[in-house]
Amino acid sequence: MSAPLEFALDTFGDVTVDADGATLPYPQVIRNVVEQAVLADSLGVDAFGIGEHHRADFAVTAPEIVLAAIAARTERIRLSTAVTVLSSDDPVRVYERFATLDAVSHGRAEIILGRGSFTESFPLFGYDLGQYQELFEEKLDLLDKLLDEGPVTWQGELRAGLTDQHVYPKTESGRIRTWIGVGGSPESVVRAARYEMPLMLAIIGGQPERFAPYVDLYHRALAEFGVATLPVGLHSPGHVADTDEQAREQLWPHYRVLHDRIGRERGWGPTSRARFEAEADVGSLYVGSPETVAAKIAKTVRALGVSRFELKYSSGTLPHEAMMTSIGLYAEQVVPRVRQLLSADAPAS
Repeated sequence: MSAPLEFALDTFGDVTVDADGATLPYPQVIRNVVEQAVLADSLGVDAFGIGEHHRADFAVTAPEIVLAAIAARTERIRLSTAVTVLSSDDPVRVYERFATLDAVSHGRAEIILGRGSFTESFPLFGYDLGQYQELFEEKLDLLDKLLDEGPVTWQGELRAGLTDQHVYPKTESGRIRTWIGVGGSPESVVRAARYEMPLMLAIIGGQPERFAPYVDLYHRALAEFGVATLPVGLHSPGHVADTDEQAREQLWPHYRVLHDRIGRERGWGPTSRARFEAEADVGSLYVGSPETVAAKIAKTVRALGVSRFELKYSSGTLPHEAMMTSIGLYAEQVVPRVRQLLSADAPAS
């Protein structure tokens, strides 16, 4: 691997239920996300990400504000989005918000950019969904120049141009670490290489090994652009409990709620327990005991050569208490076990 392996957690701020099955109000969900991040920091997790959504089943629409609250209560954990929907945002404001987060967190801010798998933000902010691709490409080009933190002269088609424009605040490091999130498009992989940004693969179903060609494409594109090796990360869902049976029984009803709700919107049939079990057995669902999850993560890291593994520990209505337990087991048992398994692969010096 080209860089030390990092372990991260992320959440979309899913609206959850309490122990009695009652839906929690949005403010409590957001406060719970802060507590989850504080726990992750205290246990040594490397990074924590929060997704951006603008729909009823997710509580977080402004992740940078939640990340700033987390920054005030943590010491070392890196803070990112998962993802920032750049297509329906303004690059100048994205830079300003993250540079501010970087200041209050003493340099711990990261951006993960993406086009988003949901499209509610486009009509909400007055953007034409028919320009989905063009909006992302143009705004990425501008944000990349802003991240250099010098004067920007830029002209596009869909946004007013800038002439010798500075944007503030400047950061102490000189550039905010910025990833591009990719769900499986070769064009997006090459784009990440062209902009010299680390690649974050969102693998939410099927065997993770099928993404190996994208990792290879990314490294080949970097070489062709004359860019040194950059990190590749991986985001996948999962849940950890004391035993495999407990983890699956805890996760299944909440996983089903999430997938069936999205499925109704997109014309999919309802999910099944058999499909859930298949994803847990051989797919991209990391659910089980610490030993089981660690073995599966290690296998994926070996297959893809990633330098960050990011577990989406929230899933639909899964309760806060179950997520806190999962975070604890991930940090205290899964992470060291993965490191142990991978160290056994290393050749003797």
